Amino acid sequence: MLKKLFYIFLFLSTITAKASFILVPMDETTQQNHLKAYGITFWCLDKNYKASWLLNYRGGSFLLPDAEEIRKECQIRGVSFEIISDAEELTILNEISSPSQNMESVVLEKAPKIAVYTPKGKQPWDDAVTLVLTYAEIPFTAIYDEEVLSDQLLLYDWLHLHHEDFTGQYGKFYGAYKNVPWYIEQKKEAETLATKLGYAKVSQEKGAVAKKIRDFVIGGGFMFAMCSATDSFDIALVADGLDICEAMFDGDPSEGNYQSKMNYSNSFAFKDFTLERKPEQYEFSDIDMTSKRRIPMEKDYFTLMEFSAKWDPIPSMLCQNHTQLVKGFMGQTTAFDAPLIKSNVLVMGTCELNGEARYIHGQKGKGMFTFYGGHDPEDFQHQVGDPPTVLDLHSNSPGYRLILNNVLFPAARKKKLKT
Repeated sequence: MLKKLFYIFLFLSTITAKASFILVPMDETTQQNHLKAYGITFWCLDKNYKASWLLNYRGGSFLLPDAEEIRKECQIRGVSFEIISDAEELTILNEISSPSQNMESVVLEKAPKIAVYTPKGKQPWDDAVTLVLTYAEIPFTAIYDEEVLSDQLLLYDWLHLHHEDFTGQYGKFYGAYKNVPWYIEQKKEAETLATKLGYAKVSQEKGAVAKKIRDFVIGGGFMFAMCSATDSFDIALVADGLDICEAMFDGDPSEGNYQSKMNYSNSFAFKDFTLERKPEQYEFSDIDMTSKRRIPMEKDYFTLMEFSAKWDPIPSMLCQNHTQLVKGFMGQTTAFDAPLIKSNVLVMGTCELNGEARYIHGQKGKGMFTFYGGHDPEDFQHQVGDPPTVLDLHSNSPGYRLILNNVLFPAARKKKLKT
């Protein structure tokens, strides 16, 4: 009888201890490939597995069901994972739910449909987001002006804006590159596309694209932008109906006194900024801090703000990382002058040396947007023609993790996204 009871106990103990969850840790010491870990979570959602994002638990870890194909996929992609039992999962969730812990468990429901706004012919390394999505093996669709103007944004949940100029000034590359073949060819291609789409000027066509993207966000879409796509997008909205382009860009002079006619209520993030009038100056406005900052590379860092995971899950999701201190990196738009940011926009990352904002977030209508300064989180001063960043060498990049936070957070249960 005792022997029989022993075997029953052993059997029940085996069932209790049976692994039923996969924990994908995101702390600094355990995870060997943070970037591909996001891809694993996206892959699970795409296959209709349940997933949870454990905010502030070991760097923002992911909790997945235990399935043989998930284990194999982690092994193939080089993602560290731990097998935990029901009891261990319950212990983790109890710790997270404690009022004394700044943690939260957020259910991820469905893989978002992702669009990347990028011109045809661009290589993945021309844009940090396209590069990291490709590396993390997260599927996306490349779209451009024709798709945007024909209302195809309605097919997507999340939109990234390529390093882009929405003002019609061809990236303000005129001063340095006006005689270079690639600049001449890109200008010609942009003019041809604008004509094809029924616009007399590139600035008018790009302005129409910016307004379609605005409507996408207002209707409930998620938008993420980096580098010059951040300020040039807001400038295009504020200057709607005004000619701010000089003759070398659109064939005629700019409108007189256009600075005083701009409507700042149209913008997403910025207010009261002044445009850079000189066509040869590689700058759009005083929003950008590039020419105003004097920070050497070895001291260029920005700090992520800490938010309440239970009460402020959105910024908490967007700031998940294994470190609060992130290396700075430059771009045409490196960072944002803090006094020019609207009061209803949340600053999530700042440089303590000069107070500039690097990472900001806001709501517009039913949707949300995030702006991230700089061009490539692992290339301090990216130049035209520089070789691509090899992400295998930066698979634990905190700067790239911020991009992937934005990719994944639209998958969260909608009640968590209410502000």
